[in-house]
Amino acid sequence: LSVLLSLLVPAHTTRSPDCGGILTPSGLSYRKSGPRNSHAISREGRQQHLSVRRNQINSIKVAELSLSLIPDTGLRLSSNVDFSITPTLSTTKVMRLSILVDLQVEMNPEGNLELVTSACKPTVEEMQSTEEKESQSSSSDVDEEINIDKICLEVSKLLLLPNEELMSLTAQFPVTPSCQVQYLPLAAPVFSEQGITISLQTTFQVAGMVIPLPVSPVPFSMPEPASSSPSHLTLAFSEHFYTSLFFALEIAGAFNMTIPSPLTTATMAQKITQMGSLFQEDLPVTLQAVFRSSPRVVLEEGKGALKLFLTVHIGAGSPAFQSFLSVNVDMSAGLLLSIADIRMMISAAVIEDIELSLAASDVGPVPAALLEELFLPTIREEVPAQMNVVLSEGVFLPHISSFTYTDVNVTIHKDYVLVPCNLELRARTG
Repeated sequence: LSVLLSLLVPAHTTRSPDCGGILTPSGLSYRKSGPRNSHAISREGRQQHLSVRRNQINSIKVAELSLSLIPDTGLRLSSNVDFSITPTLSTTKVMRLSILVDLQVEMNPEGNLELVTSACKPTVEEMQSTEEKESQSSSSDVDEEINIDKICLEVSKLLLLPNEELMSLTAQFPVTPSCQVQYLPLAAPVFSEQGITISLQTTFQVAGMVIPLPVSPVPFSMPEPASSSPSHLTLAFSEHFYTSLFFALEIAGAFNMTIPSPLTTATMAQKITQMGSLFQEDLPVTLQAVFRSSPRVVLEEGKGALKLFLTVHIGAGSPAFQSFLSVNVDMSAGLLLSIADIRMMISAAVIEDIELSLAASDVGPVPAALLEELFLPTIREEVPAQMNVVLSEGVFLPHISSFTYTDVNVTIHKDYVLVPCNLELRARTG
């Protein structure tokens, strides 16, 4: 396999996306409103990361947390945190810390997306005090009690968890034991009023080696989302994405099939007389199918088709398989797509079209009608069934570790598939 991979054409040097996603403003709103965000801020405050000097924090509460898009720039995080402190035994003060942070998403040298702060402006004001009005602290007193300089440093620490989640986007996921898929961002996301658009390029590894994928005949770009879409996220996959997936599985040998047949050499000899001279005893007939050309996926409006180009070797004998017929098979199957959790489920449906033609024969000429009579029912049934066993685990979608997808709708368009869905925060123990 390593030799085969090394002989493949070099990988194309121009990097282009074959899938991606658009996180909508409603998805962004859901993302920031998760309980973990407020808990993180509260936890940091309780550990005195708000830098209160010589004072005890009694309570802390995130009063407001908002995250908004700034088109062409990034995000703006606004947070109001109320907390009470006791500067003296007889005094309790309720303070409000307001933080305004501008965020950008950049690509780091390792190729991962990273959330960074580009501006940070904290302000602190006293909301309530048990002291008499005339003895309330001045603003300078507040500045002495709260170390504002350190607040932005602590805000940046709160980005550690989101950045860990962003790193999980580029993890390798198994498709089969010898084949892994990985989604790599090509550039920093694009921020617009419609949402945050990320363009991704799919890579596959077979036996630990990155395989060069066929070049997409049509450059892919993320389609514009519907402005009225209520979904949190819209994923898009190009026709080339699916063709690359089947190409990788073919290179990995996942679709090489051994197909049992109801025929034996004796029953075939009744139809093809020269069979009798090849086999002196009655043996079960077996079919071995390999791809003579890579599978191809064709997407049209509302439907998808999987084009298969096989050579089926027909023979008998075990363990020494002796082939006496080879048949070229061109077939087209409907492509079924659905989403389960964070995986795309792909299956070949009913065979819509199939053609058999003789490729090689050790038993003389065999009419096309006889080939179809003997082998077509078995090939029609077994080829999609065995491919579906390979595909049954599904293919991991681009995702970050803490979320799963719900309320999913898969829509096939010409040349691409759209998957609008909602986000759901996974429960995390510990």
